[in-house]
Amino acid sequence: MSAELIFSLCNSLVLPGWLLLVMAPRWKWTLGVICAGVIPFALALVYASLMLVHLPNLPEGGGIGSLDAVLLAFGNPYVLTAGWIHYLAFDLFIGSWELRDSQNQGIPHWQLVPCLLLTFAFGPVGLGLYFILRSFRTRKLEIYPPLTPQA
Repeated sequence: MSAELIFSLCNSLVLPGWLLLVMAPRWKWTLGVICAGVIPFALALVYASLMLVHLPNLPEGGGIGSLDAVLLAFGNPYVLTAGWIHYLAFDLFIGSWELRDSQNQGIPHWQLVPCLLLTFAFGPVGLGLYFILRSFRTRKLEIYPPLTPQA
């Protein structure tokens, strides 16, 4: 299968997930498939497969030790596709976390939507905006709930 086809299929796989997060936040399929991590898990399997097959065949000097090494590694279209899938999986996972957390915090969905759209398009910018929204809505600066001892 070509890198281009894998790229297209994975891009197509995440779009319904993002639409469900934005348009149907409380629907059982949104919560059961998207928020449960089914699509990010499927993407993780594709990512792992690409990396297992293509990472050993990097050009000399390719890797993650420097920007030049990353640039060489991404010269392989399959490794580049794997890198893109990495973004797709993590951004969708973060979007689903934002949805679950906003529901737990009582944040109105219409306020979350800009965060989701920015997370979809610009990853960390959307997450940062969500943290700002969350701190204003909850009047707390914590990002994670405090740990409580287990009984």
